[in-house]
Amino acid sequence: MRQRFIFIKTAVVLFALSMPACLLAQSTERGTLKAGAAKVDITPAEKELPKNSFGILDHVHARAIVITNGVTSAALVSVDVGGISTPVYEAVSKRVGGEFGIPAGNLLITGTHTHSGPRIETNKMTEYIYEAIKTAFGRMEPAKLSYGTGVSYINVNRNLWDDERRGWWEGPNYEGESDKTVSVMIFRKLNGDPIAVYYNYAMHAVAAGQLDMVSGDAPGAASNYIEDSFDDKVVALWSTGACGDQNPVYFQQTFDLRDIRIADYAARGEDISNAMPPGGTGLDRNNPRVAKLMNQQKQICLSMGQMLGEEVLHVMRTTKRDENYVRIASAQKSVSFPGRKRLNAGRAGYEGQYEDADSVSVKLYYLQIDDIAVCALGSEVFNHIANRLKKESPFARTMMVTLTNGWTNTGYIPNDEAYGYQTFEVLSSRVKPGYAESGIVNGFLDLMQETKY
Repeated sequence: MRQRFIFIKTAVVLFALSMPACLLAQSTERGTLKAGAAKVDITPAEKELPKNSFGILDHVHARAIVITNGVTSAALVSVDVGGISTPVYEAVSKRVGGEFGIPAGNLLITGTHTHSGPRIETNKMTEYIYEAIKTAFGRMEPAKLSYGTGVSYINVNRNLWDDERRGWWEGPNYEGESDKTVSVMIFRKLNGDPIAVYYNYAMHAVAAGQLDMVSGDAPGAASNYIEDSFDDKVVALWSTGACGDQNPVYFQQTFDLRDIRIADYAARGEDISNAMPPGGTGLDRNNPRVAKLMNQQKQICLSMGQMLGEEVLHVMRTTKRDENYVRIASAQKSVSFPGRKRLNAGRAGYEGQYEDADSVSVKLYYLQIDDIAVCALGSEVFNHIANRLKKESPFARTMMVTLTNGWTNTGYIPNDEAYGYQTFEVLSSRVKPGYAESGIVNGFLDLMQETKY
């Protein structure tokens, strides 16, 4: 009898090990939470910077939180770069799945989307992220989880009708849709000391974009500020919300520097007034006006980071509900939309001309931690789509995380109504109007249904 019992037990274990990771990740079981966190400096050496770079403004990092409930594990990663390539995500997920048992669907690697991030080749980036996850995995200890929300007014809708131009352009639209919510997950030791914080906000990290220097921009400044507040005993991860149409509210220096750069090009006979000015050229840093604007940009990045960081700290102080017996579940699916190809040029203010093109697709990653719904995808999504998802979600604690787990071939993804705007995001989108908004929202709702108890 004992021999038969051993055989059955061994067979069950072997069957479990042979199951796809995504199925194991969807267990309905709860377990005691453990969490660990780490960060790795990914700042390149000065000699590794491209020729059009003007140096390093501040250091950039890869940050990771690894959790387990004894049934399955998950990892949340944030990297101070423009985005995460698909090869990097695939390489990291394969490696940490094999070594640490973290299923691919339970791994979310997000770029902070800083437009001042370094370009790091695939193997080196993979190693940086792996090292952060490995260190965080080794630091796991019994923990408890809490969730709260705050508000921050440092973002603004960036699509407006410009009366002077008599057309659509980029600028602060204070009446446009703009979610001010800061969603915060806090991981604490059992004695209450914080281990890590994962915060979500919808804003493009472009405040330092005209400096042509390596910088984590406002997201990096916010994380640094939070970490410094705890004497660097806490790791703070920014996650990029639905910021496809969201700029920093304090952005005038960038507009002014663009105008100077455009004028410099015009003096040389080149019109870039309706294009994105290229970096590294066209700005005389000896010009007192340019120097002043650039210095103000540096100050603005720090100021916005401190303001956002203070709001995260406020949420950490006032959030009281903790859980340490949690469920971790995940599911994924791909959604496809009819595609289009633009035939004319011009950054904004023109009617787009298109022809039919191959369909485009987005992979949706759903990770549920306790009753917190984390909905992630790789595209730059307009704010309205995330707001609609939050309203229709059965979970009050829902966030959308973008620029995650690889690039998509969609370009920007506007909401249905926004296709009436002649803005650069809408004009450049490879998705035909009328499909993506409902496709993304309903796709995530389907994944929530699949992973329900």
